[in-house]
Amino acid sequence: MALRPEPTAPFHSVQHALRILEVVAKHSSGVSDIMIARETRLPAHQLADLLLMLRREGYVEQIADGAYAGGVSLTLLGSAGPDHGHAVQDKLQRSLTALRDSVGAAVYLSRYVDGEIKITQYADGPRTPKVNEWVDFRSAAHAMALGKCLLTQLDHDSRRDHLSRHKTVRLTSRTTTNERVLFRKLDSQPATVPVLDLQEYAIGTVCAAVPVSAGRSVGCLALSLPLAHAHRLRQAADALNREAAPMLLSLSI
Repeated sequence: MALRPEPTAPFHSVQHALRILEVVAKHSSGVSDIMIARETRLPAHQLADLLLMLRREGYVEQIADGAYAGGVSLTLLGSAGPDHGHAVQDKLQRSLTALRDSVGAAVYLSRYVDGEIKITQYADGPRTPKVNEWVDFRSAAHAMALGKCLLTQLDHDSRRDHLSRHKTVRLTSRTTTNERVLFRKLDSQPATVPVLDLQEYAIGTVCAAVPVSAGRSVGCLALSLPLAHAHRLRQAADALNREAAPMLLSLSI
């Protein structure tokens, strides 16, 4: 599988966050934000935003003199032991649950694995029901926000390979079935703008998705809302975009 060469927006934030964590790890007794800025060469406003995110996610903590030290999440996820995979899954599930509650929508993590869509984790609830899988998600990438988001991250040949196995069938009157039109939409999708599904997979459901990918791992973070809440989709999608970097960071450590 080949990928499109453009890194996604959250990827850049995570790269900067990892540089900060490297500096923090070097100074076991704590390090000031001035020293972090000096070693990472990040602008003050960007550093402040990233430190806030890292504190919120438990990767760093401020000690008595205001210096930064490694936090609980960094200790748990930084371990290379046999429980590392479970620690990552637990951290992601907590993040998904918090995101579900803050945006009021079912949320999903998805990956493109061995040529297929796979939803790896999700968080829903009585007030935030997940999408009814009336057509196998693996066969509906062309119609789903998360499927299209994954396809945008593949190169032309990999997309054609996928669609040779999963035809662009019409699921609703809004589904894009013309492959050329679909490819044009995928190519014009900005990496910083959430991919939307406005009743393309299922009548009565709207969705949004953003990339959560690094290296050769293709993934995305998505949400779904009933049509009655479509007026909240843009705001919820913006929140999704903000949370993509913390999710990707959990996968990268």
